[in-house]
Parts: sequence; C-alpha cells; structure tokens
Amino acid sequence: MTALQIVRVAAFTDNYVWLVHDPVSGETIVVDPGDAAPVLAALAEQGWQLSAIWNTHWHPDHTGGNAALKAATGCTVIAPAAEAAKIPTADRLVAEGDTVAIGGHVATVLEVPAHTAGHIAYHFAEDALAFVGDTLFAMGCGRLFEGTPEQMFTAMQRFAAMPDDTIVYCAHEYTLSNGRYALVAEPHNAAIRDRMAEVERLRAAGEATVPTTIAAERVTNPFLRAADARMLAERRAAKDSFAG
Repeated sequence: MTALQIVRVAAFTDNYVWLVHDPVSGETIVVDPGDAAPVLAALAEQGWQLSAIWNTHWHPDHTGGNAALKAATGCTVIAPAAEAAKIPTADRLVAEGDTVAIGGHVATVLEVPAHTAGHIAYHFAEDALAFVGDTLFAMGCGRLFEGTPEQMFTAMQRFAAMPDDTIVYCAHEYTLSNGRYALVAEPHNAAIRDRMAEVERLRAAGEATVPTTIAAERVTNPFLRAADARMLAERRAAKDSFAG
C-alpha cells in the first residue's frame, strides 16, 4: 500500500496540526485544526483538497478551525461521541472500536480519556501510525483536566502495547520542558540524557521534535514508564508544578 503523506502545520505558539494525504485516492484529512488559516495555506501549498477533519477532543486549540474549514472546503467533521455537546460542528461521532478511513488506510478509534473526559486517538495499525492529540507527548502526557490518573495510566498502557516502530503524532511542541522534568523523574536514565541532547540541538535550530515513536517513549517517557497509576499521579503532580 502506498504510504500516507503527512505534513506538520504549526499553529498558535506550540500547536501542531497534522495534514494527512492519501496519494492513491486523493483524499486529505486534517487532525485537530485549532486554526483554519495555516491549514488552508498548507492545503494550497500542497495542492490538496480537504475531505475531512478528525478531532481527538473538544479543546478550542484543536477544534477552533472546524467551522471555517467546513465553510471553505465542504469537508466533514469526525469527532468523539462522548464530547458531542462540545463539538457542534461534528458530522460523524465515533467511539471505541469504530473505524475511520482515508482511502484504503483504516484507523481504529481508541478511547483514551484523562486529559478530557471523551478524548480519543486514531490508530493506523497497518501503517504503524497513531494520532494521539494531547494524551501522549514526547517524554510526557497531557494534564488531567477532566480525568483521573487511573484513566491516564490505562491510556499509557494502551500506547505502550503498540509496536516499537509506531510513529506517534502528538499535538504540541512540549518536548524540551517534558524532557527537563524526565531528567528529574529518572535522573539515572541515560536514554533520557541522550535524547535531551538531541532535543536541545533541534530546538536551538528552531526545528520540531515530533513526531516521536513508541520505541523512544518506551525508554524515555516517565509517564509511559510509570509502574502503576499511583506513580503516574505522583509524576503528573510533580510535572504540573515543575519550574524547569
């Protein structure tokens, strides 16, 4: 199967919106468009027509561009069923186990609540890709705004069970801050020290640090590596007040 083409679109101060294009069918989707303008600019640059929006959760920096993109392109919006009331632009609501597709590439919907109550991820198992919104970050996880440490621990275990070569597309450039905390959480972890050297180099050059991989997170992410929900809760609380 021909590989999907994926373009990272920067938005706001640290958001990443993902354009995904299937060269066989000509379909294009966008994941979590908080702002329509940079998405429309990227579509024009690539010469692609938008088919659909896939939302992972309701936060405005992930859904704020929905209405304008629908108006401009006639695309449909796919969104988590549990957050239907907060995403009024949704045309199709999806939940655990549902599938969505772009051309012949099929993604399974995973319910991964914690950051928000109805947060979902889209997992392309055959393509070894996952769009995870604000649940899993490079060396981090999302804040527990609406959920519990137990829910986040369960989500981390679901991601950890994916193959090492799975490419993870998260929605923010938080890696430098996350890595600084990871060094505190696991001060003897040489893999974190090595990764941070590369992250610092990339950020100094103004370059992005994501996507990441499950393999990288397995050895450097203190939340994915937490032994249980209690450890995750302690680490999340420490990160929330971390000044580094």
